[in-house]
Amino acid sequence: MNAQKVKSWLLDFLWMNLGALCLAVGVYFFKAPNHFATGGVSGISIVLSRYIPFLKQSDLVMIINVALLIVGFLVLGKGCSFKTLYCSVIYSAENMLFEHLIPLDAPLTDQPVLELVYAMLLTGVGSALMFNCGASSGGTDIVALIIKKYSKMDTGKALLATDSLIAVSTFFVFDVQAGLYSVLGLFAKAFLIDGIIENIGKRKFLTIITTLPEEIGSYITHDIHRSFTEYDAMGGYTGESKKILITVCKRGEALKIKFKAKQIDPESFIIITDANEILGKGFRQV
Repeated sequence: MNAQKVKSWLLDFLWMNLGALCLAVGVYFFKAPNHFATGGVSGISIVLSRYIPFLKQSDLVMIINVALLIVGFLVLGKGCSFKTLYCSVIYSAENMLFEHLIPLDAPLTDQPVLELVYAMLLTGVGSALMFNCGASSGGTDIVALIIKKYSKMDTGKALLATDSLIAVSTFFVFDVQAGLYSVLGLFAKAFLIDGIIENIGKRKFLTIITTLPEEIGSYITHDIHRSFTEYDAMGGYTGESKKILITVCKRGEALKIKFKAKQIDPESFIIITDANEILGKGFRQV
């Protein structure tokens, strides 16, 4: 395993653990005490805890997660990855640890809206960090993949349908307030996770039109340590021959390239746009 793969593996390991911790904090301290069942195994455990009082919510999370992981491996095979297994177990264990060390009998505050915000922020950030590493906390993600396998419904719709059933059930299991907050949280979480994932993977796409491609290209390669693609162009107004350099890099690197390119060629034309997902050498792999 080369140094680049080791670094990538360590970063994924760090982000998965941070994601699982955020998820556990959001569920234990904010979702469970307020009965915010916005889907997932945490939502199922919150609903079932009403009917199975002799089991703690964290125990139910662990039992349901293990059961779904077993079903996932039997039905999906390799579709249920080691990363998902790891995140599922570590999230469940942290939930149980919080319940043992910091027992809660009631919500932290008397402000349910404030607690819903924190619940969605923490669980949304946690889920997004895990998704970005190609993992998840398991649970209803596995149910959605099984539904996809045996029906024409895609994963996103299957997951929304599963989580919606869990959220709607709180109207009947708890009360109207818990139901309304759960449904609101479900939709807020969906938009939040998408937004976080896009920003995590966001890079800058630079297009530089210049007559001095060697100097600018050398700076990109040797100083910024990025590659670039070069091709011929001609000015539509002047008819002058030019070169176009395109590259993708981080925000800070784009800033350096922009100023250096203008310093080398004041007449250069530079276009910088956002690139939300980059797949390839030096970035993410499929």
